[in-house]
Amino acid sequence: MTEERKMMQRMAREFAREEVLPIANELDPIQGDIPDELIQKMGELGFFGIMIPEELGGLGLGCFEYCLAAEELAGAWMSVSSLLARANTFYKSVPGATEEERNERIALMAKGKYMGAVALSEPGAGSDAAAVALKAVREDDEWVLTGSKYWCTFADRADFIQVVARTGAEEGAPRHAGMTLIPVEKPRGEFLEGLSGSPIPKIGYFGWKTFELAFDKVRVPVYERDLKNEGRGFYGVVSGLEIARAHTAARSIGLAQMALDTAIAYAKEREQFGQPISNFQAIRFKVATMATEVEAARQLMYHVCTEIDSGRRCDQEASMVKYYAAEMAERVTSEALQILGGAGYTTHYPVERCWRDARLTKIFEGSSEIQQRIISDTIFGKPVTPKF
Repeated sequence: MTEERKMMQRMAREFAREEVLPIANELDPIQGDIPDELIQKMGELGFFGIMIPEELGGLGLGCFEYCLAAEELAGAWMSVSSLLARANTFYKSVPGATEEERNERIALMAKGKYMGAVALSEPGAGSDAAAVALKAVREDDEWVLTGSKYWCTFADRADFIQVVARTGAEEGAPRHAGMTLIPVEKPRGEFLEGLSGSPIPKIGYFGWKTFELAFDKVRVPVYERDLKNEGRGFYGVVSGLEIARAHTAARSIGLAQMALDTAIAYAKEREQFGQPISNFQAIRFKVATMATEVEAARQLMYHVCTEIDSGRRCDQEASMVKYYAAEMAERVTSEALQILGGAGYTTHYPVERCWRDARLTKIFEGSSEIQQRIISDTIFGKPVTPKF
């Protein structure tokens, strides 16, 4: 934790508590969307350019700083923290016919004025990413996309959607072969001709909408730069998972810390039987356990971020921190709600929001079960089906 990192953390914390939290308290109960004004402020403060190189208009920092900011923002509203990824981890896939065009868009992205969404999952393809069925057929200088996608968050407000499509593979090739990442540029707040979206009803993760998308012969340009990676879309998806899982851990920790802070403050003020409930051993021991688990997850996240920024592979450790932090967040937010009692089950406190959103961290970016599989496969090797 250098002085520069501490400054980043303080700035993010102040912004989260002063700017984001009041808006979250107002809009989350009515399932309102993140205001454009808030996104603009985030852009002015550099949140969207943390990992974008300085020469392209960003801050040129690392995964460590990215996760520091994500943790603080998540405590106020996880959707706002998740919004960071729509620029910081999308800048390498910005569409454009020339390098100059792409660089201009990346500079806008660093300011929050150009952002992306990703369409990977489908009704029949979730954890099994190799089951992608949406097809893209090349006709001259255009891709023609037909099929459906599921769980595409921010699809309406994004400036482009990175679509994982099946473009064909040689006979006998592995299931994950023949997948290509295709950027679909669109007007912000609208869809293209042939592209339609229906919001999916959710129990949390409010602040933006998550869509089921239908592609009906959607035509988009073929970029020469993207053709170099034709058929290698699966590798493009998995290559960014270390950062994505560290980011999810940061969001989980932020949610848990906010719930813990709220529970501590409430326990000091709430009196029963003539004394603050913070005097009761049952409450004190709950808080001790919660605080320990939050800090353990945080330190593991710092280690994973350091490995990523050092350029070392840490697939197993990234899965470990995502798994541990997500499971921890559900436990801690649930215990915080218990400490608040009936008050915790109201929208008067942010604990219920943290609890609902923490539950999602065990599912997205690879479920807890998928992380356990990755970790155990690293330890034992992949299981071999016995032959009888």
